Amino acid sequence: MNKLWQPSAPIENLRLRAETLNQVRQFFYDRHILEVETPILGRGGSTDPYLDSMITVCSGGGMSESVTLYLQTSPEFHMKRLLAAGSGPIWQLSRSFRNGEASKRHNPEFSMLEWYRPDFNLQRLMAEVQELLEVVLGEKAVGFSRYRDLFRTHLAIDPFDTSLDELRCHATDYAGINASDLDRESCCDLLMSHVIEPELGQEGFTFVYEYPAAQAALARLKSDQEGDLVADRFECYYQGLELANGYHELCDPREQKERFSQDNKIRRQLGKSTVQEDILLLEALHSGLPDCSGVALGFDRLLMLRAGITDISEILSFDMNRA
Repeated sequence: MNKLWQPSAPIENLRLRAETLNQVRQFFYDRHILEVETPILGRGGSTDPYLDSMITVCSGGGMSESVTLYLQTSPEFHMKRLLAAGSGPIWQLSRSFRNGEASKRHNPEFSMLEWYRPDFNLQRLMAEVQELLEVVLGEKAVGFSRYRDLFRTHLAIDPFDTSLDELRCHATDYAGINASDLDRESCCDLLMSHVIEPELGQEGFTFVYEYPAAQAALARLKSDQEGDLVADRFECYYQGLELANGYHELCDPREQKERFSQDNKIRRQLGKSTVQEDILLLEALHSGLPDCSGVALGFDRLLMLRAGITDISEILSFDMNRA
């Protein structure tokens, strides 16, 4: 008899999931951070060239015309609109969707824990992320490393100064593929994922910050101590697993629109369809987004670490194969 009707996670893991959610909710309640809910469908989607949205069409019900809607890859855009409207600090646990992401670490539908802190810089936000992880995982050790310093330590190169030809050679050697046609960022991504990431967070949480400017996404830019332009963002790793991604948020609507356009240009170069930029987010930025930092944390991955499992399906009630 076919047993695909049964949950993919053991019931005890679902109890652990509920217990952890209660801990998280109490964590934010104690800090007077407002819990919010935002749509999982939006008229604009993520233009990130390396993310693919799921798309649906809404019609009927008195609508004069059908509307193309994107299942959100994260709740970021809607939450920023709330911030611009004066919400103050906010958090939510949102269902998010990314097409084509299915593995032991990925499910196309997943839970994103995301929160925003007006008047917080990245250092204060990293400290708060650390506090939350200590509550959930009981782990206290922590390390902080600049992106470029990790490359110096693990590969004896500086990703900002090394020639593209040398980066391609390193990427070919370590990733086992022909990297002769890859650009600088793709080479760095390969080296990061194949050489550096597996070593991160083995003795506690590791926060990596000051990524190359080309990897800024929705973060502000700043100059580092060497005078190079870098992204004011961080990622947090634990036992080789990326858990969280935080930004000192970009507030300039003109620069945001330019980044949307640049993303879609890269998407076309990659042979992908373009994505409708979020016009309402741009209007919110024009209205005025408060100076703030925000972070997105993979809730399912956090639960995987707490349960001591390596397959995301074992922490989901029904993974994509059983949905």
